[in-house]
Amino acid sequence: MILLGIDPGIAIVGYGLISLEGNRLKLLEYGHIETKAGTPTPDRLSTIYTEMREIIREFQPEEMAIEELFFNKNVKTAITVGQARGVEILAGVTSGLRIYEYTPLQVKQALVGYGRAEKHQVQEQVKLLLGMDRIPKPDDAADALAIAICHSFTQKFKYLYEMK
Repeated sequence: MILLGIDPGIAIVGYGLISLEGNRLKLLEYGHIETKAGTPTPDRLSTIYTEMREIIREFQPEEMAIEELFFNKNVKTAITVGQARGVEILAGVTSGLRIYEYTPLQVKQALVGYGRAEKHQVQEQVKLLLGMDRIPKPDDAADALAIAICHSFTQKFKYLYEMK
């Protein structure tokens, strides 16, 4: 099964693709979609949607896991990122993907075993679990891979539970 993890954003959208084969995780691809500040929001959203659809078309994931937004003190930024997150979800839905959402706390708990873990601890786990030589960059891509891994763990346990 191929899983797509998304770290939502408007300036930078992190993405990570992994395959889950039995108990094995395999890194397929990671990266980011970047839009330029000062570009009109509708144009930025269109770029994100188009590039997300292309990634989905190329790798054919079956499921998408995306991070839930946390409260941001800057309301304008929160609204803009929320719009981008909606477009990212729409790209997945219109491509036929099942969408799953995880909080940062859930991702940290799944990867490190502690919901208040530091960012570098999560990144080290991503590197370790995927057999990488170094922590993926940018941070948004590492976060997207962490979200995909969290989803793989959640789905594996759900499947085992359903088998009983």
